[in-house]
Amino acid sequence: MNIGLIRCEKNEDRCPLTGCLTCWKETKEGFTNYDEVQLAGVFTCRCPGDNVGNLGKIMKAKGVQAIHFCTCSFSRKENGKWKLGQGFCENVDDLLKKVSNETGLPCVKGSAHLPEGYSVETF
Repeated sequence: MNIGLIRCEKNEDRCPLTGCLTCWKETKEGFTNYDEVQLAGVFTCRCPGDNVGNLGKIMKAKGVQAIHFCTCSFSRKENGKWKLGQGFCENVDDLLKKVSNETGLPCVKGSAHLPEGYSVETF
């Protein structure tokens, strides 16, 4: 399965995607539903997300079969643990729906550091 990652611009200067790439490579956390995963590309969403549909279309043209939005877009780290809510993007669900509608690809909400009790959502 070829996957793509979309990260938030608000975290690009703080996070080199180490956790996301580790989870992708080991098919854990947000990637547990795959037997085998190839990373086909990474893009950065720019607020307010006007570019995200085009990013998804480019990924699809490059062979991506599913797009994951990084966990930091919808969750926050608090006292060393990841908590659901108050992530970098308050419109992440709308962006996931937009990309899915415009590309026909499954868009997955989550990558690494999934909050306790969170079940990965696919749009």
